[in-house]
Amino acid sequence: MLTLKKELFFERSPGETKNEEGRILYLNEELMEEMRVLHSRRHLACPNVFHRNGSPIKDFRGAWGSACIKAGLFEILKDDIGNVVTDSKGRPVKVPTKILHDFRRTAIRDMVKSGVSERVAMRILGHKTRNVFDRYNIVSDQDLREAAQKKQAYFEKPDATIKPIDQKRGKVIQAKQANNE
Repeated sequence: MLTLKKELFFERSPGETKNEEGRILYLNEELMEEMRVLHSRRHLACPNVFHRNGSPIKDFRGAWGSACIKAGLFEILKDDIGNVVTDSKGRPVKVPTKILHDFRRTAIRDMVKSGVSERVAMRILGHKTRNVFDRYNIVSDQDLREAAQKKQAYFEKPDATIKPIDQKRGKVIQAKQANNE
């Protein structure tokens, strides 16, 4: 269960996450305010912010698919030879083009690009291994172009040249010896 705190975070209890570990999720003020509103409108007999008539949501995939289609995130289903598949009323069958994990990838990439360390991003998303993190943090051609541009900009800076080491810096100071020596 997500526990709403007065501060800007939610807490997931151990045993409620895929890896069985608790997690704290810090939110910005806008998201926290939205969660407060949802929490105030909740079904009073249900501790969950998101529920179906007071019962926990066990499977959200149908609702997710409908939401994606309403948002225009779909394609028309076609059979093996390219004909449009229709439903019983003759309407084209729409298939969502986004899955929830697409947004997990987006979250990771946005965190890394905004300067959040990879280790912190892993912790926020509950990734225990580097291998799992790397599956979500996909490097694109655009990332490679940006890296080349950053490198070029770095070497074009006037202060990027190597400066001589100040020989007066870094004097050796004798440390006080221990009493037993």
